[in-house]
Amino acid sequence: MTQTRKRFIAGAECPACHAQDTLMLTVTGEQEQVHCVQCGHQFSERGTQPAAPPTTTTTEQPGLIGIFKPD
Repeated sequence: MTQTRKRFIAGAECPACHAQDTLMLTVTGEQEQVHCVQCGHQFSERGTQPAAPPTTTTTEQPGLIGIFKPD
């Protein structure tokens, strides 16, 4: 059985009517559909994948900002 989840996208603007906070994301299995509740515009975000994390070329330990040395 496929589960459907619906969520609003905070701060997003509809590309058709330019209304803010009206976009609802519907996820059904692997399919994502965005729907504007104001004007009814629908679109899917196919082919968009998160960007690859940047690679570090330094030899320092990741996450180390500095060493605290009190006087």
